[in-house]
Order: sequence, then C-alpha cells, then structure tokens
Amino acid sequence: KYFILNALQERQRQQMAKGLPKQKPVAGVKQVIVVASGKGGVGKSTTAVNLALGLLANDPLKSVGLLDADVYGPSIPKLMNLKGNPELSDNNLMIPLVNYGVPCMSMGFLVDDVAPIAWRGLMVMSAIERLLRQVDWGSLDYLVVDMPPGTGDVHLSISQNIPVAGAVIVSTPQDIALLDARRGAEMFKKVNVPVLGLVQNMSVFQCPNCAHRTHIFGSDGARQLAAALGVRFLGDVPLHLNIREMSDRGTPVVVSSPDSPEAQAYRKVASAVVQRLEEVNT
Repeated sequence: KYFILNALQERQRQQMAKGLPKQKPVAGVKQVIVVASGKGGVGKSTTAVNLALGLLANDPLKSVGLLDADVYGPSIPKLMNLKGNPELSDNNLMIPLVNYGVPCMSMGFLVDDVAPIAWRGLMVMSAIERLLRQVDWGSLDYLVVDMPPGTGDVHLSISQNIPVAGAVIVSTPQDIALLDARRGAEMFKKVNVPVLGLVQNMSVFQCPNCAHRTHIFGSDGARQLAAALGVRFLGDVPLHLNIREMSDRGTPVVVSSPDSPEAQAYRKVASAVVQRLEEVNT
C-alpha cells in the first residue's frame, strides 16, 4: 500500500515538473519571500507588511520591497497608506509607490478602490506577470510577496516562474485554520519552495484592563503543526487592538509603535526569517 502511494506521489511530482516554465529572476531582486496562508482572515497581509517593515527595522542597510499578489482583494494600499497610479519609467516600467522606505506595487493602484475585480484565471495570470516583470524595483535585498489565500493559480504561477527563496505560512492556532495552513505548506514543498516556517498570529489576547491572558483561538496549534511538518516555528504575534487600529490607519505597528511588544514580535519573526534564509542558502 505504501509502495503504491509513494510511486503515485513520485509520478505526480515528475508530471508537475514536466513542461514548467524556466524560472527567471525578478530584475534587481536578490531574494523573494512569499507570505501565504491556506485560509483568508488569519492576518496574512498584516503579517506581510510588518514583516517587510521588520526586516528594514532590523537592518536599515537592507532594501525591502512589497508586492501585493492578492489580485482579487488587494490590501497593501490601505495597510501602507498609499493611493494613486504608478508613474512609468523611461523603460516603460511601473515605478512602485513608496511609504516608510518600502517600495510597493499592488493591483489596488491600478483599479478603483471599490471596483470589483471579476476576472478569470488567464487575466489574473497576466496581471501577476505584469506586477512581477513590468515594475522597476531598483535594487532590493528582499521582495516580500503578499499571496492570496488558498493554494491556487497565483501560487503555482509565482513559484514556477520566479526563484522563490522561501515561504512563510501564517495561521491562527485554531484547528480549522491549521488544516489549510498544512495544505499551504505541503503545496510549497511539492513545487520545491523552501518553507521557512510558520507564524502563529492572534496567539493570545491580553485584557487591557486586568492583563488577563486568554487564548481565544486555542494555544500553540501552529507550534505543534510546525513540529509535525518538520518546519521552523518563526514566532507568535498576539491578538492586540493596537495592531488592528494601526493597520486600519495605514500606520503599521512596526513603524507607529516600534517599542511595543507587538512590534517586537514582528521584528523577532523577521529575524527568524533571515536566519532561515541563511540556513536554506547554505
């Protein structure tokens, strides 16, 4: 039974590898980090933004960019307090919009705020190709990519078309989110993208009045999943009012409240990500 299952998995892997497009690096970008989650609503975009800002805060000599690959529900313009259409360079490439020292590109810059993006797969793939290839990123040490939820076309397209240094999986500790986080991690393994580790978001709520700590979504689910999958646990991020309020204002906690415990949590995750990249590259 196990022999047949292994043979089937090996055949599937070989078929997936057949006819794949040759990976071509994004011009000017040294390392691409994708931030993904199996399920929506677990704080993936907020994590991606604060990870990018955390990388920069930990080492201001590094250059970090942010790409919003969530075509249907772009969040980066709101989270980074950016709006407007990108200008074009002399080479006819889009120039990213910049805030907090981070150049950003998003589908949200190219469509109206309230316009629904009701596109079929081919149009989405074309948009992703444009966001990857027709942007003047300059010179970046890290490009953090905020992926859509799930494990669909966009994930496969990005991981097959560009060399991805590693994937960060975001989940809350509850079982229903962890099921999908596992699928996300397994998908990246199948397409040979190193899984840098798991981030446990909304790990604990501390009452602002009495400081009592409550594990609303359960405790340590992502830590246990990381152990089961044999990947690194990158850190906990608390469920905190400050994170939500600052995100809604377009002033992420890493820049607006740099000394707060929640900002430190993101910076700790950013340090763990850099450490994992060094391990993967050696």
